[in-house]
Amino acid sequence: MGIYFHTPQLGWAVGSGGTILKTIDGGKKWKKVVSGTTASLSAAFFFDEKQGWAVGANGTICRSQDGGNTWHRQHVDTQAALYGLSFVSPTEGWVVGGNGTILHTKDGGSHWFDQASKTSAALYGVQFLTAQHGTSVGAVGTVLMTDDGGITWVPQEMQGAVTLFDVYFSDASTGWVVGNAGAIFQTTDGGHQWIDRTLPCTRTCTKLTDLLRVRFTDPQTGWIAGERGMVYRTTDSGFTWIEQGAIAKVSLFGLSFPDGTQGWASGENGTIVRMTIGR
Repeated sequence: MGIYFHTPQLGWAVGSGGTILKTIDGGKKWKKVVSGTTASLSAAFFFDEKQGWAVGANGTICRSQDGGNTWHRQHVDTQAALYGLSFVSPTEGWVVGGNGTILHTKDGGSHWFDQASKTSAALYGVQFLTAQHGTSVGAVGTVLMTDDGGITWVPQEMQGAVTLFDVYFSDASTGWVVGNAGAIFQTTDGGHQWIDRTLPCTRTCTKLTDLLRVRFTDPQTGWIAGERGMVYRTTDSGFTWIEQGAIAKVSLFGLSFPDGTQGWASGENGTIVRMTIGR
């Protein structure tokens, strides 16, 4: 369900039953590696070619220090499902999940400590641009921001209570969150104010698509992946989003761009799709 490419050649995909796959040839061949867990894994992230983590159900965090060839389960004091992760160095990172869970490590995950989110909403996405500045999003319109490394998390005023699945800042001031029923919100002031850019329901639309992942490859060019394999693209910094059509028949929970020329999406039933980006 989750995918992460560090370079156009080197990538990892994670999914149900503790599945972890690795490719070193740009996805021509995928090799299954032993994860050491049977828990469903929802997301993976590699800080460099060696250091990576995967998170999932039942408080599962696994770490690799050899490029994803071997994995070791890390001890965590929670059974909550974990959905998102963000690292700013090989040692410091955050993981978010069910029931408002936010975990922080400063030693690569040998020790994880709970941070006070002051919410019981499930948190699905997290992104730290620096060791101080981070954002997490989740159910019932939850957007939390910190400027002190998560010692204090401050809820942001959002219109409505849609579930938000992902957050991505292209720089310190410009960011995006996406969620169910076509929800898109943009900030241009570092998250103090959020502008509603929710997709309109067009003539052919019977149900607004849940939007599950958002990524930008440069300040102008961004991508959103959603349910039923739908993909949207912007080339004007997100003022307009153009429907690219369905690239798969299943919902897409993973989106990764190792560079500006190609991307990868992953979804249900082991689906992995490569996207070549026309200029």
